Amino acid sequence: MSNYKSTLLEQQKFFSEGLTKDIVFRINSLKRLQSWIRNHETEILAALKQDLNKSPFEAYATEIGVVLDEIKYALKHIKKWSSDKRVRTSIKNFPAKCFIKSDPYGVVLIISPWNYPFMLAIAPVIGAIAAGNCVIMKPSEYSPHTSALIARMIEEVFEKSFVTVVLGCQKESESLLSNNFDYICFTGSTNVGKIIMEAASKHLTPVTLELGGKSPCIVDETANIKLAARRIIWGKLLNAGQTCVAPDYLLVHKNVKEALLQEMISCTKLYFGEKPCDNAEYPKIINKKHFDRLLNLLQDERVIVGGGFNAESLQIAPTLLDGVSWDSPIMQEEIFGPLLPIITYESLSEAVEQINCRPKPLALYLFTTNKLNEKAVLQNISFGGGCVNDTVMHLSIPWIPFGGVGESGMGGYRGKFGFETFSHKKSVLKTSLLVDLPIRYPPYKGLYLNLLRKL
Repeated sequence: MSNYKSTLLEQQKFFSEGLTKDIVFRINSLKRLQSWIRNHETEILAALKQDLNKSPFEAYATEIGVVLDEIKYALKHIKKWSSDKRVRTSIKNFPAKCFIKSDPYGVVLIISPWNYPFMLAIAPVIGAIAAGNCVIMKPSEYSPHTSALIARMIEEVFEKSFVTVVLGCQKESESLLSNNFDYICFTGSTNVGKIIMEAASKHLTPVTLELGGKSPCIVDETANIKLAARRIIWGKLLNAGQTCVAPDYLLVHKNVKEALLQEMISCTKLYFGEKPCDNAEYPKIINKKHFDRLLNLLQDERVIVGGGFNAESLQIAPTLLDGVSWDSPIMQEEIFGPLLPIITYESLSEAVEQINCRPKPLALYLFTTNKLNEKAVLQNISFGGGCVNDTVMHLSIPWIPFGGVGESGMGGYRGKFGFETFSHKKSVLKTSLLVDLPIRYPPYKGLYLNLLRKL
């Protein structure tokens, strides 16, 4: 028996009592969560500042505000989402009716990462609660202040048998994964995602994996260069590049490369000044291990701007790298930091081919004013989600799912898609007792086959 078997059994017992299936219970649960977050905003901001040095504006915009929007959206639509959905019934079953019921899976395990430690922990919990599940959460040990605050919040808002938090390191995660959950949702690296999926396979547990990868950003020769520069640098430097959907590398057409570089250099200075590592609002790298990894990636690369760092504060300046080859070490792994490799291309088909030679990315960004180029990229490259003429902002839309494809993940959540992720679609056919056609029963007469063909 693992250390958390008793916690799982307690939640299974609570789920079996049926209270979580009550819509009023789900609504009240989300309202209590909403109220706690609003009343403790200052504490959440302080925890995010301690863990990642996030400014109040960035922390609210990318973490607290997203979560509050998610709750608000769920509260508005949960009754409609939960209602039975009538569908057509074939004439073979006349008179009858078909419908689909959204059933909660049961006890859900949610393992969240450190880069957006509040939002990426709570957003899937909202979907799981809205769908009527119990939840065991495991936030990241790399963001200890936010994780501790989440544990306190959950303890104050919910009964342990309904939603609870497990704090700890890899040992605790492994112990949790040895149990037979009804569903697992993991957000994090591809390597750990493989471990999660292997553990889930032992119990045939369904999973949602939100992973990462190298998300390309393409700028063609027709792009609005000033706007592209602003939005690329903004998206890259959110959370100092520690964003799973950050532009990982830039593919720019040779005819506009120099103009784009100059604009991007101006934007880095405009956003965080000449000495970004002295800027109190510039986020830091999460820990020394990731800080050293990023500095190693800079070796032997041609730095256009940036490259500076502060070892005490774990800050690395926004850094643009030119002349990067596809074989460079920095192109072999997800960067997850404020380093942007730049690769020049001559034809769009060449850029598309190079992207398709590599694992499918979680995000893709295209800057263009050419409709044919837009169509070519969207039709010929497989990716989780993305933007045309913007970066990252597709995550702010609750009407579209957030998820990956291939090595960047499977499944999705946010808004209605979070509810659907944590709901089993139970199909039901209700047949009338008034009519019972003899054609379905043996012995089958020759005439029946012709009648069956017509039906």
